[in-house]
Amino acid sequence: MQRSIFSAFIVAVFTGSAAWAQPMPQTPPMVLVAQPPQMQASLGGGFIEFLFGDRAPAQPPPPVDYSNPGQGAQPVYANTGPAVDPILEQQPPGFEIDPQLMRQRVDYQGKEEPGTVVIDTPNHFLYLVEAGGKAMRYGIGVGRPGFTWSGVHTVSSKKEWPDWVPPKEMLERQPGLPHFMAGGPTNPLGARAMYLGSTLYRIHGSNEPWTIGHNVSSGCIRMRNVDVMDLYDRVKVGTKVVVL
Repeated sequence: MQRSIFSAFIVAVFTGSAAWAQPMPQTPPMVLVAQPPQMQASLGGGFIEFLFGDRAPAQPPPPVDYSNPGQGAQPVYANTGPAVDPILEQQPPGFEIDPQLMRQRVDYQGKEEPGTVVIDTPNHFLYLVEAGGKAMRYGIGVGRPGFTWSGVHTVSSKKEWPDWVPPKEMLERQPGLPHFMAGGPTNPLGARAMYLGSTLYRIHGSNEPWTIGHNVSSGCIRMRNVDVMDLYDRVKVGTKVVVL
């Protein structure tokens, strides 16, 4: 009987070996297809999620105080999104600017040389004098009663998306104002600023387009962001500015 069992074992081994020697059936290679995020969420947790799910996002670095010059960091601006006209997004429902305040080329009969900026405070216009008796005219907002002024200055510097640091006189009048605000669409100085000599006054953009054509500021000249960006590209540091 032992011989019968041993013989059966030998036959089984050789039979199995023959089967193993046969070529394996060909199967198409497995292809891993990346799933969209909404499908990845249903893969489950644990090891499967580790293999096929999204990895946890890296933690962002700690914030830097960019208002502190001692850190030697460059300022961070608030306009990190797509380049859009913030005026179109923030104007109140139903607001339409007076067509007379829109940017337009007009006749100019004044005495100033081409390239000069003339600010007509009473009529809420800013003129960039051109050759041939023409000027580019923009609607502006000016100082409220008690804050209007006149004189001749030059553009001493220019800034894109400028930071806002309220002067001490303004902070004394309005103690609740922030002492520093990084540039961006919500910044009171808007998209561009042109600084006038050593004064505290600027020609700058505004995120309140409905104030154009009115006496609203503390002495600065306000423009629509789309207009101040246009003017910014046309004037240079050293440009003469005449405020009437």
